[in-house]
Amino acid sequence: MTELTELKCEACQAGAPKISEEELAKLMKQIPDWSLPVRDGVMQLERAYDFKNFKLAWAFANRVAELAESEFHHPSILLEWGKVTVTWWTHAINGLHRNDLIMAAKTDALLDS
Repeated sequence: MTELTELKCEACQAGAPKISEEELAKLMKQIPDWSLPVRDGVMQLERAYDFKNFKLAWAFANRVAELAESEFHHPSILLEWGKVTVTWWTHAINGLHRNDLIMAAKTDALLDS
């Protein structure tokens, strides 16, 4: 199985298929620290990252923003003192696309950079 971090986001239009339950279950094994909250009927991917202070959290949030812009797929980023919460979902389809899991894995990889 190809690592999610090696994949690129593909253009996603309204009407694109949401990720299947089978593929979601398989790919979630690569990003086990992410949860699947449902808000207003929309399944999302979410993870909170803890840091020692605001400055480190801020730097990480900036790296997430740069990643999002490079892939042209943008999450919700909540920056707090010592914590960054990142939430991915595809607005165009009101749910999860494979792109969201790719971006979650790439977000995790930022911790190593």
